Amino acid sequence: MTTVLIADDQPLQRFGSRMLLESQDDMTVVGEAANGSEAVRLAAELHPDVVLMDIRMPGLDGIEAARRITAAGDRTRILIVTTFDLDEYAYAGLRAGASGFLVKDAQPEELLAGIRAVATGDAVVAPSLTRRLLDAYVHHLPTDPARETPPGEDPRLAPLTDREREILTVIGQGWTNTEIATRLHLAESTVKTHVGRILAKTGSRDRIQAVILAYDTKLVQPS
Repeated sequence: MTTVLIADDQPLQRFGSRMLLESQDDMTVVGEAANGSEAVRLAAELHPDVVLMDIRMPGLDGIEAARRITAAGDRTRILIVTTFDLDEYAYAGLRAGASGFLVKDAQPEELLAGIRAVATGDAVVAPSLTRRLLDAYVHHLPTDPARETPPGEDPRLAPLTDREREILTVIGQGWTNTEIATRLHLAESTVKTHVGRILAKTGSRDRIQAVILAYDTKLVQPS
């Protein structure tokens, strides 16, 4: 059973999401929050598998709430819900530790599939869309020349083998596991094993965080 906390300042939106989720045999809503502060508090109390997080909320917004929840180190994963599919809020949500995002006009089956994917540690956003999003907003990141490192020399990459570094690079380029297996002549099960080791060694919560890492460490450059 996947437990879900709904965080949205619109009562009707919360009601609709609850009705949809509780119509599923494998999901249950454990709480509702009308703002970010409530979301942080309830996440700490209830330890839900997934927080369905709106971005624009009064007081503490969904971005900061996501950051605080993920920083707590709990198993709870964040699925950001945004009005627009490519905007700085969605990008900031991913940077804050969210496992993906969906738009509010997504089909019900897309929302359900997204929650299930996030709950199992997968990413909701398609890899190609993730790359387009990062390409669009990576230039907004603040730069500190004193902390600049040459491409591929970031200490976070030190634990990786050459093959793992290669696979992290193509993950950042938007390749799926099937594409990696085909192009690198590997079994897909082997690719999945490599991806799992990359996530573990780099402390990445999921595939989206690995993509962000590939950008941060300059294994992948924005187009």
